[in-house]
Amino acid sequence: MRKLRAQLLAVRLGPGAAILPPEVTRIHMDFAVNITGGHYGAKRFWKDCLTRLKYHNPAVPMTVNRRAENHTGPALMTVHFASSDKERTKVLDMKNRDVSEIVAQLMTLTNAKPVKPTAEETRQLQELEEYRVKSAQDRERMKAVMEQRRREEAILTQARGEAEAMKET
Repeated sequence: MRKLRAQLLAVRLGPGAAILPPEVTRIHMDFAVNITGGHYGAKRFWKDCLTRLKYHNPAVPMTVNRRAENHTGPALMTVHFASSDKERTKVLDMKNRDVSEIVAQLMTLTNAKPVKPTAEETRQLQELEEYRVKSAQDRERMKAVMEQRRREEAILTQARGEAEAMKET
């Protein structure tokens, strides 16, 4: 249950967790399958941040086109805006950019509002951190116990070997 709670919190909070304004009608990403050629940041944004963005904006269609053939081409994110007379688009170049840069560019371009954790989510994050610390302490304690058992077993094995050698002589 704790692992599931951590995964759900990771989807709700973190980089990319933002509420887009109603003017944003669609987001389309186009990048290569192969990360060489500067497409690593785009892939990390797709894997890590787009799920958070979609979680908080379920009505906004978000499409991803991953090209297998051209990894030297551009890595683009197209943001479609609805205006009073026609739809306008803005294009972000994601090639050779870090995930944090891509998120920052998207936030400034769309005027998205980052999602702040609620009091309950903050409490859950603190609990998870306490569990992580306690788990690390338990691992260290068990490591020492297991090492002690191995040492004792080695001593017993050596003593049994010496006893067998004394019987034979």
